[in-house]
Amino acid sequence: MQRHSGERGDGSRSTGTRQSRAGFTEVARMISTNPVVVRRMMAGLREKEILISEKGHGGGWHLARPLSAISLRDVYEAIGSPPLFNIGPGADPADCLVEKAVDARLELAMQEAERRLLQQFSEIAVEDLAQDFEQRFAALQADADDNPAAAFSHIKS
Repeated sequence: MQRHSGERGDGSRSTGTRQSRAGFTEVARMISTNPVVVRRMMAGLREKEILISEKGHGGGWHLARPLSAISLRDVYEAIGSPPLFNIGPGADPADCLVEKAVDARLELAMQEAERRLLQQFSEIAVEDLAQDFEQRFAALQADADDNPAAAFSHIKS
């Protein structure tokens, strides 16, 4: 997937060299899911005009607008607005009467929590996430330069 205005997948700017493109299978492997899930997500992002897909030689996926103009809520809604919480009335149906009583009391609180969280999603630009990623990645690279064996020890293979 190529980026709008020279942005790379991690939010950084390209240096003018052509970026390699990852297919659905590669992206699925990166995020530990099935390629079909990635295709559906990309289709949702295209429908919400976050991504543009172009066919043919030199085609592929491109951002429709800059990362700074895309909110986390835009992305959340584009991928189908999955459940934010897996507790309370939105979780698996309860057979237990105590759990049913708790769920009934939690419903209003969960609705308010979701409303507030979605409002915060609206205030977070994907560009902010990309910059945060770049800073963290640069710190990891600096650690790798200082102590190569320990820098990436947290990554599971």
